[in-house]
Amino acid sequence: MTSLFSYLLTFFGIAYWFFRVIVTLLYQLDMDFFAQPINLTAEITVLFLTLPCILLVVKRNIVGAAAYLGIYVTYFGTALYETILGVQATGLDLVNSSNMLCIIVGVIIPLLTFLDILFNKNRSMGKDNKKGDWFYKNEAFDRDFDERADRNQYKINR
Repeated sequence: MTSLFSYLLTFFGIAYWFFRVIVTLLYQLDMDFFAQPINLTAEITVLFLTLPCILLVVKRNIVGAAAYLGIYVTYFGTALYETILGVQATGLDLVNSSNMLCIIVGVIIPLLTFLDILFNKNRSMGKDNKKGDWFYKNEAFDRDFDERADRNQYKINR
């Protein structure tokens, strides 16, 4: 990750995952919360599928970002469409607006993460190791040193 934007997107993705875990846990315990899972079984599946995707996003892998986007758009996209139809039919109330906000955030974070990894010029994380570059990237110095070492052969007589 090379920019602050990448770090923040990854942080918000992880924070949103923890938020969805809390929403699912509170729903399972029959406690009131401003957001509710759309489908409990699918929510748990999405939560478990998100873990390897986030690890791949941290490694700046485009496949992981695409899977992350695909999972969240599949799960939250249909719910967003149904929520918009419900709002048109019944009107906007507190439950619908809070669920719609959570759903929109659930679609925007993976979309921005995918676009960040897709359009980032240096997609790889940590390939340049500045501490080891002096050793591995000094081939010209190594050749010069070897030539000097070959010319200066000293024999020690005992």
